[in-house]
Amino acid sequence: MDTLAARQQMVDQQIRTWEVLDPRVLDALSAVPREAFAPAKYRELAFADAPLPIGCGQSMLAPKIQGRILQALGINPRDRSLEIGTGTGYLSAAMSLLGGSTHSIDIHAELTAQAAANLRAVPQARVTLETRDAFDSAPLGEFDAIAVTGSMPLYDPRFERALRAGGRLFAVVGSAPVMDAILVRRVDETEWIRESLFETVIDPLINAAAAPAFVF
Repeated sequence: MDTLAARQQMVDQQIRTWEVLDPRVLDALSAVPREAFAPAKYRELAFADAPLPIGCGQSMLAPKIQGRILQALGINPRDRSLEIGTGTGYLSAAMSLLGGSTHSIDIHAELTAQAAANLRAVPQARVTLETRDAFDSAPLGEFDAIAVTGSMPLYDPRFERALRAGGRLFAVVGSAPVMDAILVRRVDETEWIRESLFETVIDPLINAAAAPAFVF
Protein backbone atom coordinates (compact mmCIF):
# COMPACT_ATOMS: atom_id res chain seq x y z
CA MET A 1 0.00 0.00 0.00
CA ASP A 2 1.26 3.48 -0.88
CA THR A 3 0.67 4.99 2.55
CA LEU A 4 1.60 8.54 1.56
CA ALA A 5 -0.93 8.50 -1.27
CA ALA A 6 -3.57 6.86 0.95
CA ARG A 7 -3.01 9.45 3.66
CA GLN A 8 -3.37 12.32 1.21
CA GLN A 9 -6.50 10.75 -0.26
CA MET A 10 -7.93 10.48 3.27
CA VAL A 11 -7.29 14.18 3.85
CA ASP A 12 -8.65 15.29 0.47
CA GLN A 13 -11.65 12.99 0.09
CA GLN A 14 -12.82 12.45 3.67
CA ILE A 15 -11.62 15.27 5.88
CA ARG A 16 -11.83 18.25 3.51
CA THR A 17 -15.26 17.18 2.29
CA TRP A 18 -16.52 17.24 5.87
CA GLU A 19 -15.86 20.98 6.07
CA VAL A 20 -12.42 20.71 7.66
CA LEU A 21 -10.56 23.48 5.84
CA ASP A 22 -8.14 24.86 8.44
CA PRO A 23 -4.74 24.54 6.71
CA ARG A 24 -2.89 23.91 10.00
CA VAL A 25 -5.22 21.04 10.84
CA LEU A 26 -4.90 19.54 7.37
CA ASP A 27 -1.11 19.81 7.56
CA ALA A 28 -1.04 18.07 10.95
CA LEU A 29 -3.24 15.22 9.74
CA SER A 30 -1.08 14.88 6.63
CA ALA A 31 2.06 14.74 8.77
CA VAL A 32 0.97 12.06 11.26
CA PRO A 33 1.30 8.51 9.83
CA ARG A 34 -2.14 7.17 10.72
CA GLU A 35 -1.09 3.65 9.74
CA ALA A 36 1.45 3.65 12.58
CA PHE A 37 -1.37 4.23 15.09
CA ALA A 38 -3.79 1.59 13.82
CA PRO A 39 -3.68 -1.91 15.37
CA ALA A 40 -1.55 -4.24 13.24
CA LYS A 41 -4.47 -6.42 12.09
CA TYR A 42 -6.41 -3.36 10.92
CA ARG A 43 -3.49 -1.45 9.40
CA GLU A 44 -4.82 -1.85 5.85
CA LEU A 45 -8.01 -0.12 7.03
CA ALA A 46 -6.17 2.76 8.73
CA PHE A 47 -7.43 5.29 6.18
CA ALA A 48 -11.01 4.00 5.96
CA ASP A 49 -13.92 6.31 6.71
CA ALA A 50 -14.93 4.30 9.77
CA PRO A 51 -13.97 3.71 13.40
CA LEU A 52 -11.45 0.91 14.05
CA PRO A 53 -11.45 -1.50 17.04
CA ILE A 54 -8.32 -0.94 19.16
CA GLY A 55 -8.89 -3.35 22.06
CA CYS A 56 -10.31 -2.88 25.56
CA GLY A 57 -13.72 -2.42 23.97
CA GLN A 58 -12.64 0.91 22.47
CA SER A 59 -12.43 2.32 18.93
CA MET A 60 -10.23 4.71 16.98
CA LEU A 61 -12.42 7.54 15.73
CA ALA A 62 -12.98 7.99 12.00
CA PRO A 63 -10.58 10.50 10.38
CA LYS A 64 -13.28 13.06 9.59
CA ILE A 65 -14.41 13.17 13.24
CA GLN A 66 -10.83 13.74 14.39
CA GLY A 67 -10.47 16.50 11.81
CA ARG A 68 -13.60 18.23 13.07
CA ILE A 69 -12.37 17.98 16.66
CA LEU A 70 -9.06 19.65 15.79
CA GLN A 71 -10.69 22.37 13.73
CA ALA A 72 -13.27 23.15 16.42
CA LEU A 73 -10.62 23.46 19.11
CA GLY A 74 -8.46 25.86 17.09
CA ILE A 75 -5.30 24.85 18.95
CA ASN A 76 -2.61 27.54 18.85
CA PRO A 77 1.18 27.03 19.12
CA ARG A 78 1.27 28.17 22.75
CA ASP A 79 -1.84 26.29 23.90
CA ARG A 80 -1.77 23.66 26.62
CA SER A 81 -4.08 20.84 25.53
CA LEU A 82 -5.77 17.91 27.27
CA GLU A 83 -7.20 14.79 25.67
CA ILE A 84 -9.63 12.56 27.55
CA GLY A 85 -9.34 9.10 25.98
CA THR A 86 -5.88 8.52 24.49
CA GLY A 87 -6.73 5.42 22.50
CA THR A 88 -3.89 4.72 20.08
CA GLY A 89 -2.37 8.19 20.47
CA TYR A 90 -3.19 9.41 16.95
CA LEU A 91 -5.21 12.46 17.96
CA SER A 92 -2.69 13.16 20.73
CA ALA A 93 0.06 13.40 18.11
CA ALA A 94 -1.95 15.76 15.89
CA MET A 95 -2.88 17.96 18.87
CA SER A 96 0.77 18.13 19.84
CA LEU A 97 1.85 19.28 16.38
CA LEU A 98 -0.67 22.12 16.62
CA GLY A 99 -0.04 23.24 20.20
CA GLY A 100 2.58 23.89 22.81
CA SER A 101 2.06 20.81 24.97
CA THR A 102 -0.43 17.96 25.13
CA HIS A 103 -1.44 15.81 28.10
CA SER A 104 -3.54 12.72 27.40
CA ILE A 105 -5.47 10.52 29.83
CA ASP A 106 -6.79 6.99 29.34
CA ILE A 107 -8.32 4.63 31.86
CA HIS A 108 -6.67 1.56 30.26
CA ALA A 109 -2.99 1.01 31.04
CA GLU A 110 -2.74 -1.23 27.98
CA LEU A 111 -3.80 1.61 25.68
CA THR A 112 -1.50 4.10 27.40
CA ALA A 113 1.45 1.76 26.82
CA GLN A 114 0.49 1.19 23.19
CA ALA A 115 0.09 4.91 22.58
CA ALA A 116 3.54 5.56 24.03
CA ALA A 117 5.00 3.06 21.56
CA ASN A 118 2.99 4.48 18.65
CA LEU A 119 4.05 8.06 19.36
CA ARG A 120 7.64 7.15 18.57
CA ALA A 121 6.55 7.38 14.93
CA VAL A 122 6.21 11.16 15.40
CA PRO A 123 9.45 12.26 17.12
CA GLN A 124 8.40 15.92 17.17
CA ALA A 125 5.23 15.18 19.13
CA ARG A 126 5.30 16.48 22.70
CA VAL A 127 2.77 14.32 24.55
CA THR A 128 2.66 13.26 28.19
CA LEU A 129 0.52 10.22 28.93
CA GLU A 130 -1.30 9.25 32.11
CA THR A 131 -3.40 6.23 33.07
CA ARG A 132 -6.31 7.39 35.23
CA ASP A 133 -10.06 7.71 35.35
CA ALA A 134 -11.03 11.19 34.18
CA PHE A 135 -14.03 11.01 36.53
CA ASP A 136 -12.01 10.50 39.71
CA SER A 137 -11.72 13.27 42.29
CA ALA A 138 -8.21 14.40 41.37
CA PRO A 139 -8.04 17.80 39.63
CA LEU A 140 -7.41 17.77 35.89
CA GLY A 141 -5.39 20.98 35.76
CA GLU A 142 -5.89 24.05 33.57
CA PHE A 143 -5.91 23.93 29.78
CA ASP A 144 -6.56 26.05 26.71
CA ALA A 145 -8.07 23.19 24.68
CA ILE A 146 -9.71 19.94 25.80
CA ALA A 147 -10.83 17.08 23.54
CA VAL A 148 -13.16 14.51 25.07
CA THR A 149 -13.03 11.58 22.65
CA GLY A 150 -15.78 9.47 24.22
CA SER A 151 -19.41 10.46 24.51
CA MET A 152 -21.26 11.43 27.69
CA PRO A 153 -24.93 10.46 27.95
CA LEU A 154 -25.29 13.39 30.36
CA TYR A 155 -23.10 16.48 30.09
CA ASP A 156 -20.56 16.65 32.92
CA PRO A 157 -19.28 20.17 33.71
CA ARG A 158 -16.03 18.93 35.27
CA PHE A 159 -14.22 19.25 31.95
CA GLU A 160 -15.32 22.80 31.16
CA ARG A 161 -14.12 23.83 34.62
CA ALA A 162 -10.60 22.78 33.61
CA LEU A 163 -10.55 25.42 30.86
CA ARG A 164 -8.65 28.66 31.22
CA ALA A 165 -10.51 31.83 30.25
CA GLY A 166 -10.76 31.76 26.46
CA GLY A 167 -10.32 27.98 26.41
CA ARG A 168 -12.28 25.55 24.22
CA LEU A 169 -13.76 22.12 24.95
CA PHE A 170 -14.99 19.58 22.40
CA ALA A 171 -17.43 16.96 23.68
CA VAL A 172 -20.14 14.64 22.38
CA VAL A 173 -23.31 14.44 24.46
CA GLY A 174 -26.31 12.14 24.31
CA SER A 175 -27.15 8.54 23.49
CA ALA A 176 -27.46 6.56 20.25
CA PRO A 177 -28.90 6.82 17.66
CA VAL A 178 -28.16 10.57 17.73
CA MET A 179 -25.55 12.43 19.77
CA ASP A 180 -24.66 16.13 19.67
CA ALA A 181 -21.06 17.25 19.16
CA ILE A 182 -20.60 20.55 20.97
CA LEU A 183 -17.95 23.22 21.46
CA VAL A 184 -17.80 24.93 24.84
CA ARG A 185 -15.89 28.21 25.27
CA ARG A 186 -14.98 29.60 28.66
CA VAL A 187 -15.63 33.34 28.78
CA ASP A 188 -14.49 34.06 32.34
CA GLU A 189 -14.61 32.57 35.83
CA THR A 190 -18.39 32.10 35.80
CA GLU A 191 -19.53 31.99 32.16
CA TRP A 192 -19.31 29.42 29.37
CA ILE A 193 -20.84 29.49 25.88
CA ARG A 194 -21.99 26.24 24.22
CA GLU A 195 -22.39 25.72 20.48
CA SER A 196 -23.84 22.70 18.68
CA LEU A 197 -21.56 21.56 15.83
CA PHE A 198 -22.91 18.37 14.25
CA GLU A 199 -24.61 15.05 14.98
CA THR A 200 -22.64 11.84 15.38
CA VAL A 201 -22.40 8.60 17.37
CA ILE A 202 -19.23 7.55 19.22
CA ASP A 203 -18.43 5.13 22.05
CA PRO A 204 -19.24 6.39 25.56
CA LEU A 205 -16.59 7.29 28.10
CA ILE A 206 -16.16 4.62 30.76
CA ASN A 207 -17.75 5.72 34.05
CA ALA A 208 -19.64 8.60 32.44
CA ALA A 209 -23.01 9.14 34.16
CA ALA A 210 -25.83 7.30 32.42
CA ALA A 211 -29.00 9.03 31.27
CA PRO A 212 -31.99 8.29 33.52
CA ALA A 213 -34.17 5.43 32.31
CA PHE A 214 -37.55 6.42 30.88
CA VAL A 215 -40.42 5.16 33.03
CA PHE A 216 -43.97 4.85 31.73
